[in-house]
Amino acid sequence: MIPVSHFHPLSVHFPIALITVAFLFDLVSLLYKKETCLPRAGYYLQVLGMLGAIAAWGTGHFIAGVNQMEGEAMQVKDAHELFATMALVAVIVATLARIILVYQKTENTFYKYIPFGLSLVSVIFITITGFLGGKLVMDFMIGI
Repeated sequence: MIPVSHFHPLSVHFPIALITVAFLFDLVSLLYKKETCLPRAGYYLQVLGMLGAIAAWGTGHFIAGVNQMEGEAMQVKDAHELFATMALVAVIVATLARIILVYQKTENTFYKYIPFGLSLVSVIFITITGFLGGKLVMDFMIGI
């Protein structure tokens, strides 16, 4: 039986990969404008990544967040939670904006840069969140 405290580490890796690869597909699609599969693949990866990010945030907030810490470990945990929440908000807003563009059939207009910029911000926040989560595990042995 898997301990409940392991759900967060198990759930974070897929949204990190999906959202990052979705952004990379969108970035490459800006260079190869005639390639129609890249933005479509990026769209589906982003939607799946958003759903995974909601699950990962939920497992971290409701399950992994019960650890009592103090000192530097608490500061790192607080920063990890802050960036995780900012990343989640950025991912949700970027994905919803992109869904609206797709359903309005305006994803090939100048407006596509709005979710693209938000996706860049979310990837930056996700990278910082992952770094801080790794710091909690490696430096403070949280979850081991």
